[in-house]
Amino acid sequence: SLPRELGPDPKSGDTVTAYNGRFGPYVKCGDETRSLPSDISPLDVTLQQALELLAQPKKARRGFGQTREPIKVFDESPVTKQKVQLLDGRYGPYVTDGETNASVPKGTAVDQLSFEDALNLLAARATQGGTKKKGAKKPTAKKATKKATTKKKATTKKSSTKK
Repeated sequence: SLPRELGPDPKSGDTVTAYNGRFGPYVKCGDETRSLPSDISPLDVTLQQALELLAQPKKARRGFGQTREPIKVFDESPVTKQKVQLLDGRYGPYVTDGETNASVPKGTAVDQLSFEDALNLLAARATQGGTKKKGAKKPTAKKATKKATTKKKATTKKSSTKK
């Protein structure tokens, strides 16, 4: 039955446990968790398989978390004193110096981009300036409206008649 203890981790000494959680089967050792592949059941997983899974890096969830490796790394930028990198982003290739990002034009061959070209793109982008973020709108002051007080009618009690 689950949760199932598989044994101690040789490195940390924590117990490795197999669970069947809300989002599927997984193994846990200390604070580290990894999802089990669909072909391995939490009832059949071995300590060796669990340790191999826990040794792998965590997979990014829905596009978050993992940073991509740069396509090319150039020398330091004279402006920011950080290395200029050529990266492949969501909207295509771009160069960055740590502060300014500049898109690479569509016709340009990425593998033939030189350090000077990258600096020119960054300089052009810096002079163009970024988009200024709009501040939050100030709420307009509402006029205080006085509630008209309604006078209550005085209720008269019916006099009871004696029989």
